[in-house]
Amino acid sequence: MKLGLLTAPFEDTNLTDVASWAGKNGFAALEVACWPASGGEKRRYAGTSHIDVNGLTADGGADIVGGLAGHGIEISGLGYYPNPLHADAGHRDEVIGHLKKVITAAGVMGIPVVNTFIGGDRTLNVDENWARATEILTPVVKHAQDAGVRLCFENCPMIFSHDEWPGGHNIAYSPRIWRRIFEEWGEAVGMNFDPSHLIWQFIDQTRFIKEFGSRMAHVHAKDLMVDRDGLYENGTMSAGMGWQVPRLCGLGDVDWPGFFSGLYRAGYDGPIIIEHEDRLFEGSDEKVKRGFLLARDVLQPFIK
Repeated sequence: MKLGLLTAPFEDTNLTDVASWAGKNGFAALEVACWPASGGEKRRYAGTSHIDVNGLTADGGADIVGGLAGHGIEISGLGYYPNPLHADAGHRDEVIGHLKKVITAAGVMGIPVVNTFIGGDRTLNVDENWARATEILTPVVKHAQDAGVRLCFENCPMIFSHDEWPGGHNIAYSPRIWRRIFEEWGEAVGMNFDPSHLIWQFIDQTRFIKEFGSRMAHVHAKDLMVDRDGLYENGTMSAGMGWQVPRLCGLGDVDWPGFFSGLYRAGYDGPIIIEHEDRLFEGSDEKVKRGFLLARDVLQPFIK
């Protein structure tokens, strides 16, 4: 395993400087955020463009990979997390068009993984969304196969605010849906596993890793704290609003020894990428860095 971080919080820092700091501080990998360089979707920890994938050439890609290697850093994957099943067809087309460019760039650079969401239309039920997913995303999966890239989906329901209620913006969150995903697309796709999303769904972590560990091609390390007062006040029907608190590793309710035990038993030996969404460690690059270092110190003893 190699410990790394997702570059999204460093939106105003160039990739070389992020890699330099990471390499000097015990990290070995970066998942590089690749939202459109021209702008587009902006939300918290989204919208960062550390690689402009538009028309990226083989030489340009090699320069990026080589430059990061000079700092002791490899690229674990390219990350772009929009909503490919958005209800608005125009927005959806823009998202899928850029996702294909990210996939093409990964192929050119020799990077094996692109991480994204399946997405979802919050006004539709899961089965209705799934029917749309197979139609809309099958050509994207084929594009990834042709590029020699494995498309990986994250297991996040994307319900954090009232504009995402009640159905969320990503249906790939439960074991029932993940079985459908792998039945539909097989080894062409993988899971980008984040244990924090199991906590607020009350899904058993040990059982989940046992069932899907062999399908995990990329792993995020993010913690989550259940605010018991907020849960009492709002109840589970609020889907995490008011009681689901993203934290850095070691500051929440994820069982990290059990997490690594399960991954090792499943044979996972890929990257462990810290994802930073902790409000207590944001507001400046220095605070973000402090958060990453805290998480590093929690996870490093398990990385061999």
